Amino acid sequence: MRRTGWVACVGPFLFPWGEAGSRRVYGLVASLAAAGYDVVVASGGPEPLTRTALPGVDGPGSVSHLGLAERPPATAGPIGSSVQTLVRWGERTVRWLDAQPTKPSHVLVHGGQAQYMFHLQRWCRRHRVPLIVDVVDWFNGRHVRGGYLGPLHLSMKLALHHYYPRCDGIIAISSYLEAHYRRSGKPILRVPPTLDVKSLTLEARQTGGDSPPLTLAYAGNPHGNKKDLLGTVIEAVGNVRRDGASVELRVYGPTPDEVRGLFGGRTLPDGVRCLGRLPQAEVANALQEADFTVLIRRPELAADAGFSTKFCESLASGTPVIANLTSDMGRYLRPNLEGLVCRDHTVGEVTAAFRAAAGLTATQRSVMRQAARSQALESFDYRAHAEPLGRFFRQWG
Repeated sequence: MRRTGWVACVGPFLFPWGEAGSRRVYGLVASLAAAGYDVVVASGGPEPLTRTALPGVDGPGSVSHLGLAERPPATAGPIGSSVQTLVRWGERTVRWLDAQPTKPSHVLVHGGQAQYMFHLQRWCRRHRVPLIVDVVDWFNGRHVRGGYLGPLHLSMKLALHHYYPRCDGIIAISSYLEAHYRRSGKPILRVPPTLDVKSLTLEARQTGGDSPPLTLAYAGNPHGNKKDLLGTVIEAVGNVRRDGASVELRVYGPTPDEVRGLFGGRTLPDGVRCLGRLPQAEVANALQEADFTVLIRRPELAADAGFSTKFCESLASGTPVIANLTSDMGRYLRPNLEGLVCRDHTVGEVTAAFRAAAGLTATQRSVMRQAARSQALESFDYRAHAEPLGRFFRQWG
């Protein structure tokens, strides 16, 4: 496949490689490199203004990374931070684009708020460079600093409703966002979270007996039970253990005090282990050691518009998922294949799912692990999306 140009992938909230904020973007740019594009990821962080090649991407293209320091440093203070984020956000990105000896064939933006999008759209129109936006969230005000009426949330909403529909093309992470932005009349492509599934090595896991002990895992930030209902999961674990089942829940991310707070300050049930934060490189191994990961969310707009990366990472690790269905999870999570489905997010339904999981034999769990891995290879490996993404970008030459 021939090389087709270079893409500037920009955004104020792109993070150093390997952190949570970068994993969505890694999948997209890896697909573009596999389709023949050279991609430069210019994040908003303070990383050095020197391009660093990222290895391990299959295809004729390439991916490199640098930082533009769009985000104010921790030492900036409230006034300096406000000026940078409310007035100047995007100016450094535009200056970097102006300084390139050859203009990019496309600009791909991830997570730009109103001020950032204002500067970026004006530059792209002036230079006749197509601007493609990657939309991954509906931005729930409960999850951002300042709440619903804070300047950050208002800026996000202005970008969602005014700037994003006026981009040249839109990549949507979910069917909900795809349907919403299709009304704009602009070219749109739905791409779920993707990662390098093929290169993820699976460790053999041996379990014996007709009903071996059940190991569950949760990894992430529940945002005080506002996003992931970890308190509900813990309650259900206690219920199943009182039935006499051997169940262990391993919690990665929040501290023990935070986990107890999510459980109303009560003593955690036996079998709940709080293991703290893990480096991203170790998450896959931790997931593989579990029989299931657990993802329980309220069926609200933010959950349906987004798409959990944790879900995709679990299937990629060959670990089935116990979840209630939000967003597009029903496309990939078939009951008793890639995992177990809770009919809703209540304690009763989660408890019933845990009881069913505890009763599965080692053979049944092995079959589900194979189904999870196969689904991830087919649906979430970045290589599977190289051809449709390349075709989408080639609309603009």
